[in-house]
Amino acid sequence: MLNSTRSSLFDHYLGISRLLAGQLDFNSIIQAVAVEIGHIIPHDHLDVCIKMIDGKYHIAYESGLETAWSRQPPALLTGSPIRSLLSGEVDYLLSGDACSDPRFHFDGAFSSPIIALSLKSRLHVPLRVQGDIIGALSCSSRQPDHYTMADVENARSITDLLAPYFFALRAADQAKRSAVVETEARAREEGLRLGALKLTEALEAERQRIGMDLHDQTLADLTRLARRMERLTHLPDVSGEALEPLVRGLQHCMHDLRQIIEEAKPSVLQLFGVAQAIENHLERSVHDSGLPINWRMIDECGGKLEALEETVAIALFRIVQEAINNAIRHGQPTNVVVQLQCDENELYVTVTDDGVGIDNPREQVGHGIDNMRTRARLIGARFDMGRNPKHSGTCIGLSLHIAPCSKTTI
Repeated sequence: MLNSTRSSLFDHYLGISRLLAGQLDFNSIIQAVAVEIGHIIPHDHLDVCIKMIDGKYHIAYESGLETAWSRQPPALLTGSPIRSLLSGEVDYLLSGDACSDPRFHFDGAFSSPIIALSLKSRLHVPLRVQGDIIGALSCSSRQPDHYTMADVENARSITDLLAPYFFALRAADQAKRSAVVETEARAREEGLRLGALKLTEALEAERQRIGMDLHDQTLADLTRLARRMERLTHLPDVSGEALEPLVRGLQHCMHDLRQIIEEAKPSVLQLFGVAQAIENHLERSVHDSGLPINWRMIDECGGKLEALEETVAIALFRIVQEAINNAIRHGQPTNVVVQLQCDENELYVTVTDDGVGIDNPREQVGHGIDNMRTRARLIGARFDMGRNPKHSGTCIGLSLHIAPCSKTTI
């Protein structure tokens, strides 16, 4: 008789092993093995509680009677009626009347399903993998004093079969959750980036419109006013000496306005491309500074920059423009070099000077530097700022992925 009982138990354990094969989620496993477990440990309610990887939350999967345990989202472990088992304080829980057992009812415990379904007899054993408790198997009966220590031992044998599967499923589920969260975060970031890029494109268009308006209207008005003032200086009753400072100031104002218009609408960029626009700005900036600065523009890209989408090209030009301006205005250099290099899929831009440099490049902030970093981020480029590796001074580096033989798609 004893051998027959052992053989029957073995058959049911073997049946559980067969039923586990191919199951890909917790609910499927519970539903698949519930009948076989019922032959070993008769029950009215069966559930498996799985601890989340963070160790603070748990979630329940049920078979048989449905309760609020499986309908709620992951809950705090501190509110579980079997928290002492899940935390490792006890090795098992066995109760003849869980409805009145104080171990299941404490301040904050979510134990109402025990009372609602009159789950009097309860046994709980932990699911262990490599010594760690990942959850618990729970069997409940409405009959009081239904389970014994023999049932606890049988439940431990069952958990030995279930635990590795649940461990693998939990790891896969966590990986899937992490992948979803990461994908959503990337999608949000990309959405924000594209939105900001579209906003930058709109601002750039508005900037160019203002530049054209200044050129067509304001600069034209100032030019006419300057000519009238020049004519006044030739009249016999008007003092030329008195008007000369006004004419000179007006001419300076017009010169500054032309520079603003040129920066607002980089016509060289639109007509001749990024490399030519950078070289033109570098030459003009050095000339306008009046300082004895040697400059060089090295273009090793062989025309690949012409494939850049217009918004990216403008952002790239603005970054280099700001780097050149900073070097000349603040660096006190004797040499400024801009170098463009390309390989099959990557563009590299460096702006180096041999000026006074900066104390800690990583901690430098300011509107100009922040603008360069922001523009680089919007077009998916990497921005670096550091000391010139060959001399004193500063080196601004930019690397940007470029699509071979086609325009960059925004």
